[in-house]
Amino acid sequence: MTRAIMIQGAGSNVGKSMLVAGLARACKQRGISVAPFKPQNMSNNAAVTADGGEIGRAQALQALACGLLPMTDMNPVLLKPETDTGAQVIVQGQRFATMKARDYGKQKARLLPPVLESFNRLKAAHDFVLVEGAGSPAEVNLRSGDIANMGFAAVADVPVVLIGDIDRGGVIAQLVGTHAVLPAEDRAMIRAFAINKFRGDPTLFEDGMRVISDRTGWAGLGILPWFADAWKLPAEDVMDVASSKGGTIKIAVPRLNRIANFDDLDPLTATPGISVEIVEAGRALPGDADLIIIPGSKSTIADLAHFRAQGWEIDLQAHVRRGGRVLGICGGYQMLGREIVDEDGIEGPPSQINGLGLLNVRTIMKPQKRLAQADAIYLPTGDTVTGFEIHIGKTDGPDCDRAWLSLDGHGEGATSPDGRIMGCYLHGLFAADRFRSAFLARMDITVPDHAYAAGVEDTLDALAAHVETHMDVDQLLALTPRG
Repeated sequence: MTRAIMIQGAGSNVGKSMLVAGLARACKQRGISVAPFKPQNMSNNAAVTADGGEIGRAQALQALACGLLPMTDMNPVLLKPETDTGAQVIVQGQRFATMKARDYGKQKARLLPPVLESFNRLKAAHDFVLVEGAGSPAEVNLRSGDIANMGFAAVADVPVVLIGDIDRGGVIAQLVGTHAVLPAEDRAMIRAFAINKFRGDPTLFEDGMRVISDRTGWAGLGILPWFADAWKLPAEDVMDVASSKGGTIKIAVPRLNRIANFDDLDPLTATPGISVEIVEAGRALPGDADLIIIPGSKSTIADLAHFRAQGWEIDLQAHVRRGGRVLGICGGYQMLGREIVDEDGIEGPPSQINGLGLLNVRTIMKPQKRLAQADAIYLPTGDTVTGFEIHIGKTDGPDCDRAWLSLDGHGEGATSPDGRIMGCYLHGLFAADRFRSAFLARMDITVPDHAYAAGVEDTLDALAAHVETHMDVDQLLALTPRG
């Protein structure tokens, strides 16, 4: 019988995803066949899987930690917010519906069977499954029909380890309070707890650990100090996207309301000599940027309106007049064109709007989503680029005659006549070291060589060592004996 354990948090953003990645790599190093699983995730930072679907980016990183290709079973329900009250619902990698939060609550019972189906397939293929919860089980108002936390744990009979975030303060209240509000049957599912993101001397919290154990009856598995290299791993939560001061070359990125697949920026952030500046709403795009990247978006038309509302269109035009460079990726590529046509009302009411007009291309939104992993060739140098496409819409126009990538034998992307404005649909392209250096050189930006993928692997190894040092992994594994 395959073992499984569920890592839940006493709040959102307590570090569950990172901890599961560290535990996954630690298990792999112990020779255990391990796989990640998150029943329900909410994120616009998605990854395209080997079986042609999409899952949350965190589960793709966890798959890498396990030494596996990402598969749709690892995250069977993915919610991709499109508005403040609605989201696209992805089930087992494919679009299921777009619905309001209230309507989604009524549909959760229909989603439990595919969630369990995916979980059981992973259990059949591996010795151990590391399950990650979402949000907090203390949100007992959401318990009815729950598939993300205790609802899943109870149905699948998976013991739970609860994680508290001491960096926020009040960690004793987080954990003891969760114990207090949970019904008895859910409390019984929790076997242990751990403290995450501790700064300073962990021995100073030993009394706190005893208080939590005495009040809850749960075993303490350890106090994990702050993992300083976390920034070297792809972030899933947009709240974790921050500016990085790495050098004299400045790349500015406007933070769109529905920014998507922002891990495109991670290899640039990690490259010595580059500073990536995330420009928040209400601030001007910096006048001294070497390159402005307009990133992907879950709602291109709405984010283009947001872009204009910040005055960023005026800033971008000034940047171009100064001879500045611009790159648009996916939704950002669509924004750079002359026009975006959404006759079917895919992103809202049927509309036809003017783009930023920096590329002579036109995008027509189509209901079919393009989901594909891709190997492309960077045409100026012949370097290979591995990435993925995840978009609706088809873009065409004269500037596409100056494609700068070759994908499946066809040109991909567009370039302005002066070569300073570029766009494409391919995500993940900057992870290719040779391409990244060559592309930046074309932008008159010279940076040192940097092995990004190797750096991610090294950081996962360091994270595993961090977890093994500060958490009782043997005791955690013992919570899930084979039947």
